[in-house]
Amino acid sequence: MDPIINLILFTCLGIAMLLLSVFAVSAKSLLRSAVYLLLVLICTAGLYLFLNYHFLAAVQLSVYAGGVLILFIFAIFLTNSKDTLMEKHRLQKYAYGALAFIGGVAVTAFALMKHKFLYATDAGVEGDTEIDMKMIGETLMGTEKYQYLLPFEVLSILLLAAIIGGILIARKR
Repeated sequence: MDPIINLILFTCLGIAMLLLSVFAVSAKSLLRSAVYLLLVLICTAGLYLFLNYHFLAAVQLSVYAGGVLILFIFAIFLTNSKDTLMEKHRLQKYAYGALAFIGGVAVTAFALMKHKFLYATDAGVEGDTEIDMKMIGETLMGTEKYQYLLPFEVLSILLLAAIIGGILIARKR
């Protein structure tokens, strides 16, 4: 692909993510916030595709956009009525939000100025090739250094505890 087209696509995805993120935190309706979050997650998957991480883009769409966000929407429907609007924030919360925004921009600017980012048009540059599925599977299910079987099992126990807790809470009603 042409470098100019790559830059235009990256810029469009970045601007879309920025605007949709602002819409997600400033929407009056919780359901609209969830829809904006869904669009942000889809744009994130687009960035993964742009970086040639097809597996990570598929995981982003299936786990986060497909699973976690649907869970959020079900929680919104089960806890609130459709007409419930979020309350108006005080000026102090806007000031804290502005400080957090300025801090985030400062950290991002520091990272951009401190590190040198390479852009290559040829596929021979290291990092521009896709990692195969066998390596991803061995890394996720391995027990050696820099492999993730133990955190994977701990996370499954945590999710099991959350499911049992949800069943107990629902059973008491």
